[in-house]
Amino acid sequence: KMFKIRKAKDEEPTAPGQVKIKKRSRVPGVMITQYVEELPKDMTTPDFTRKPIAITIQEGKVAIFKAVVTGKPTPTVTWVRNNGEIDEERCKIIYDTSSGEHQLHMPDVSVDQADTYKCFARNEYGKAVVTAALNVIEVGYKKSRAMQESRTAVRETPEDFKKALKNKVDTEAKEDKKREIDDTFWELLLSADKKDYETICAQYGITDFRGILKKLNEKKMEREQEQERVVERLCNLKPIEMKDDGGAEFELEMSLKDPTSKIFLFKDGVMIPFDPDTEAKHGLRQVGKKFVFSINGVDADDAGLYQVEVDGVKIFSTDFKLPTVDFLVKIQDVKAEEREDAVFECVISHPQKKLTWMGKNIALEQGDKFDITVSQDMLIHTLVVKDCKLLDKGIYAAVAGLKSCSAWLIVEADNDPNARGKKKARKTTRAGGGGEDLLKIAQEQQAKIQKERDELIAKAKAEAEAAAAAAAEAAAAAAEKTKAKTKAKVKAKAVQGADKADATTAVEEEEDEEEEEVSEPAEPTSSETKQEEQANEGEAPAQVADTEEEEPVQEKRKRVRTGPLVPDTVIDPGVYFTSGLSDVNAIIGTEAELVCRLSSEDCDGVWYKDGKEITGTDDICIVKDGTYRKLIIKNCKEDDAGKYRCEADGRKTEAVLKVEDPPRINPDDLTEFIKPVIIRTGKDAAFKLSFVGQEPMKIQWYNEGEELLEDTHIRIEKSSSHSRLLLTKCQRKTTGEIKIKIKNECGTTEAISQLIVLDKPTPPLGPVDIIESSAACIDFKWRPPKDNGGSPITDYILERQQIGRNSWKKLGKIGPEPKYRDTDVDHGRKYCYHIRAETDQGISEMMETDDIQAGTKAYPGPPSTPKIVSAFKDCINLAWSAPTNTGGTNILGYNVEKRKNGSNLWGQVNPPDEPIREKTYAVKDVVEGIEYEFRVSAINISGAGEPSTPSEFVIARDPKKPPGKVIDLKVTDSTYTTLSLGWTKPTEEEGVQDEAKGYFVELRPAENPEWSRCNSSAIIMTSYTIMGLKSMAMYWVRVIANNEGGDGEPQELDNYIIAMPPPVRPQFTDRKMKNFMVMRAGNSTRINFNFQASPVPTIKWLKDGHPVGKHVTVSNTDTSSQLIIPSSERHDTGIYTIIVKNLVGQETCSVEIRVTDDPKPPGPVELDENVLGTVTVSWAPSPDEKKDDRLHYMITKSDSVKRTWQTVAEHLFNNKFTVINIMPGRQYKFRVYARNDMGLSKPSESATWEVKRKKETLSLNVPASKDCSFETPPSFSVPLKMHKSPESYECYMSCAVTGNPRPHVTWYRNNINLNTNTNYYITNTCGVCSMVILKVGPKDNGDYTVLAESPLGRVECSTKLVVKG
Repeated sequence: KMFKIRKAKDEEPTAPGQVKIKKRSRVPGVMITQYVEELPKDMTTPDFTRKPIAITIQEGKVAIFKAVVTGKPTPTVTWVRNNGEIDEERCKIIYDTSSGEHQLHMPDVSVDQADTYKCFARNEYGKAVVTAALNVIEVGYKKSRAMQESRTAVRETPEDFKKALKNKVDTEAKEDKKREIDDTFWELLLSADKKDYETICAQYGITDFRGILKKLNEKKMEREQEQERVVERLCNLKPIEMKDDGGAEFELEMSLKDPTSKIFLFKDGVMIPFDPDTEAKHGLRQVGKKFVFSINGVDADDAGLYQVEVDGVKIFSTDFKLPTVDFLVKIQDVKAEEREDAVFECVISHPQKKLTWMGKNIALEQGDKFDITVSQDMLIHTLVVKDCKLLDKGIYAAVAGLKSCSAWLIVEADNDPNARGKKKARKTTRAGGGGEDLLKIAQEQQAKIQKERDELIAKAKAEAEAAAAAAAEAAAAAAEKTKAKTKAKVKAKAVQGADKADATTAVEEEEDEEEEEVSEPAEPTSSETKQEEQANEGEAPAQVADTEEEEPVQEKRKRVRTGPLVPDTVIDPGVYFTSGLSDVNAIIGTEAELVCRLSSEDCDGVWYKDGKEITGTDDICIVKDGTYRKLIIKNCKEDDAGKYRCEADGRKTEAVLKVEDPPRINPDDLTEFIKPVIIRTGKDAAFKLSFVGQEPMKIQWYNEGEELLEDTHIRIEKSSSHSRLLLTKCQRKTTGEIKIKIKNECGTTEAISQLIVLDKPTPPLGPVDIIESSAACIDFKWRPPKDNGGSPITDYILERQQIGRNSWKKLGKIGPEPKYRDTDVDHGRKYCYHIRAETDQGISEMMETDDIQAGTKAYPGPPSTPKIVSAFKDCINLAWSAPTNTGGTNILGYNVEKRKNGSNLWGQVNPPDEPIREKTYAVKDVVEGIEYEFRVSAINISGAGEPSTPSEFVIARDPKKPPGKVIDLKVTDSTYTTLSLGWTKPTEEEGVQDEAKGYFVELRPAENPEWSRCNSSAIIMTSYTIMGLKSMAMYWVRVIANNEGGDGEPQELDNYIIAMPPPVRPQFTDRKMKNFMVMRAGNSTRINFNFQASPVPTIKWLKDGHPVGKHVTVSNTDTSSQLIIPSSERHDTGIYTIIVKNLVGQETCSVEIRVTDDPKPPGPVELDENVLGTVTVSWAPSPDEKKDDRLHYMITKSDSVKRTWQTVAEHLFNNKFTVINIMPGRQYKFRVYARNDMGLSKPSESATWEVKRKKETLSLNVPASKDCSFETPPSFSVPLKMHKSPESYECYMSCAVTGNPRPHVTWYRNNINLNTNTNYYITNTCGVCSMVILKVGPKDNGDYTVLAESPLGRVECSTKLVVKG
């Protein structure tokens, strides 16, 4: 690898013929430049797979940039920096071969190395570049001592060189003792509110408030100048705070100059990543210009200083300290009764406004259910759970920062038997709470906290007094050493006076910048009144001023202090301002009041405006009211604006009075303007309004919220004192709100008026609603016009036309009501009406109705089924409701009819000419003991309509008594979701309880006090099955008998029942259960058992008496269990046992599983003859012999005579076998197979075995053989047969021909050659000649001949084909 270091500003030259093509990398922030238009095959430009990231690190640490590059050929990597060159002595460039990282090491990094660094990767086809910033944080509070010494050297005179040399040792000693201030302190002050300054100073032990304030102003100016480079606006900085959900947030509003600027987040100087996702550990949520940084899941490691930077510029700092709250008294378990309030109380160690209360892992809020309170000292926190229900039972917790405590709420049900089935009353008692002991602990803790605060304050005061005393002693010693001649003293006083004048000027400049006074721990002596004023106004302390030297003057001099730096005793500070002036904004012409408050009533205040003293006049009143000093300016003018100051006893306070001149409207003009303008349509409307205010002013007119712009019908006149709006040819739609809006830089004012444009009304709205349409009248109504034109409706004008005629009859004006009753109608005729609306502005267009018919025969629909209200032996009371269809007219009455049970005749109950007006009736024409049913029909002007459906049958007799309790209520069957009941009907006792006609079954869950009915209507049978129960839930069940007299007393089961089947001992239901299984290794194994048991049993699987392994999957249901081994191995072989157990008993079953694989063949086979006529076969064992104890061997043999393989032996568990009956002179081969439960292996075959035998020599004399010829002439061994074939069927002809050489065969039909005819399929296979006619027709009739010929002769054979029609 080659590395180069070069300056970032150098441009790399481009070779002739090269191009520069910009490419985008997959890694954001990497820029690639390609030098050639087309890359050669397998060549690539350089790129970064991992780029160096920006680093923010403390001074003195090691900074390392890392990058990983790719490219072919391998790129060369170089590092450069933007400003200046990389110092090779201070930096190391390393290539890590193991990780492929290019690294730039900067040990002991310093501030001057902070810069933007670039990494280049180059090869001959292009280059890639990426940048990374290095930010170095300075450690400690550093001060340029050399600059101070150079200033001191200029002011010293040669005469005082010895003294200066002597005093220099003391000064340096003091500076060495001076405490360095941590940078964190300044970062917090720069981002904090002024009200938090004192808290931060106390936290870091800083007592020199005035010196800190002056230094803070300098740092603020520097920070603002830096921030102006990246931020346009920065406000609403909110420090980090804990949230109720256990997280923390801080936020700020800022406008970035460059929206692409990068935002960084640091914790204790180390950059931490954040994510836009608010669920991440550190998140950023941006809403407009508002940035909210969040920390989720706060823990102890999250405490520290958090800083936000934009492009390396510090924007905001906030210190996150976790609350050190602990629970002195934790919440206790509470046991409350139902509908009682439960109280949880706790005491914490430090005051906190709010705790987070959790109930069942849900945050609780103040509301109807929960009451959350905190004591006045914020130490006792209380949660009240109101009106406890059984569902409120659970764990409740109090959370304070990272600490929490929890307790149980137990709600006991009210088991009062008298309240069963009724809603329980709310109880006024409370359960839980700490009582007086809790209050006592809180008071002791409050006293302890107050004591700690007092000790801290006393300690701080003591340290401040000790520091002041030490400073005074040092100043006194310095004063004695610096006594010189009188002339030198005079010069020193003169110099001191000039210094004071300069300091006063500096104080006034600081007052313009600071609006708040910063308190100080000690006051100067009374002899230095001028310095005392400066101290109260926020000037740096005198000792700081003494160390900071002035610029050299013409006369060389040295300042000499005449008094002690810090007084020996603290004296009364005198009169001071307890409340300063505040800026006031006043409207011109009104009164303005500036108010401040002094610590004493006896001191007078002097008022100044822009540095000039002011006195009381007619328009200016100076008021002294106790300790308050007021300046009242009447009738403010523009000249009254300025800076006002109040001075009292050398103290002063300032404020700015700003006189504004917003737009204003004269009340009389406004009253006139808001009056509505009413005009007729087509006329003009004008609006004019006068106003005063500071120019320039923007004037806008609006109509119904929409701004009006000048056009042909809108004219707007504007001036500095008034504006006029003219609307010409106004239409009705212009009606609405007219608003004028006047705005200048001081404010905005508005005035609203109304424009009403009058016009004739729009037509009335249809369709009409027919109230009555009868033979005597037509009564109908309609809706008023949508727009009345701005005037009320005075009349409606109607005209009528009878359908079939051309003329219209004017009915005239009928008044303002939108309805009409027309009595001049003929029965059955249809009429049409025109309706117009009339107002003061005119008459509307007409609205035409639909045709309305008078007197249509429309009968009413049937009423509802009559309901039997009550029944007696001489009277039956009925009730019903009106029909939904009245036939378009009013219902005049009802007819009631009755019918005896078993009869077909209905008889009317009421007289025919006296319809029943009400919807109830008492039928008295009944006979005791007879059963009746009733029906009702409605009557309108057309007549009686259809009757209703008949009522239930009812017997005319006196009411019955309710039945008694059912007998022998019991559970006949049950499942997990159903329950079957059976019972016997209750007995009858005359006068006490009558016969039951039906039954209701009621159910109540054990945790619910309310009974619910399972059947909505009474059942007749004495059995019932309840559905939809919850498995294994407890229920109470009861049955209520019912008859006409009402419900009887309920009969409950003696005990609650559980939704489950009857207890059944576990038993397996499979007809055939396997007890042995052989599985191939690698395949899945599945064992399934079906059983029945109640209640649901627990199921346990064992392998060889031990629990099954984790790789085994067991799936259970209520009636089955399945064991699955996804991929079986040999070690899974074993006996698997299932144990099914419940409350009744248990059942077990076992199955042996053998996991094996196809056996591997045995090793080499060896043959040996130990005994004549036998062969001993031995072989090396199969590799599976040790893994499979059921593996055995089989031997087969083959000899040269039989040449077949025969089994010689099998089920051999050893590796040797002797084969007998070996014949001499034969060759033998043997094969050995390995066999297991999966089958046979491949064989291992032996070599050939042969036993030689001696043979006698046999000689024969064979005579010489003669030559023989096999040639024969052709002949037919099988001739053709006669064929008769039906038409359209298939016909097959064949014959057999022999001959050597093979004869040539030709087919003929009627002496015509058929061999080339495609309609015939002819073949000749091994002398068998065949011909197939696929579809026989009449043309195929005839004689067929086969001719066979060869060089030795020819022969033919014929036949006849007859086709049947």
